[in-house]
Amino acid sequence: MKFSLFLLLFVTFNVSFSQKESKAVLTVKKNMKEQETAWNQGDIPGFMKHYWNNDSLKFIGSKGITYGWKNTLDNYIKGYPNKEAMGILKFTLVETTQLSKTSIYVIGKWELAKEKAVGGYFTLLWKKIDGNWVIVADHTS
Repeated sequence: MKFSLFLLLFVTFNVSFSQKESKAVLTVKKNMKEQETAWNQGDIPGFMKHYWNNDSLKFIGSKGITYGWKNTLDNYIKGYPNKEAMGILKFTLVETTQLSKTSIYVIGKWELAKEKAVGGYFTLLWKKIDGNWVIVADHTS
C-alpha cells in the first residue's frame, strides 16, 4: 500500500511538472520563431530582443567569447550590414530540455539561405529572469 501511494504521488508530481515544463518550452520555441521572423525582416535589434540585455550575456562563436548584449548586437550588425547579407534564417530544433523551473537547454541547427548558403549548430541556455525567458549563453558554430 505504501509503495502504491508513493508511486501515485511520484506520477502525479511528474505529470504536474511536465505540464509546467511544456508551457515553458513552448514559450522558448515561440521566442525562437519570433527571432526567425525578426531576422528575416532585417531587424537585428528585434532578433536580439530575446537575448539577456546584460553585460553577463555570453556569445561563443568562431572568434571566441563575446560578453554583453551591446557587444553581441554590434557584432551582428557588423557581420550582417544589410538584409541581403542576412539571408533567410531557419532554425531546426534538435533537442529542447527543461533543466529546472528557470532554465532550458536547446540544441539546434541554423541555416541562412542566401547566394552562398551557410549554416551550423547552436547550443542555447535560456533562463527565466524577471518573468521573461531570455538567452544567457549562446554557442554557435
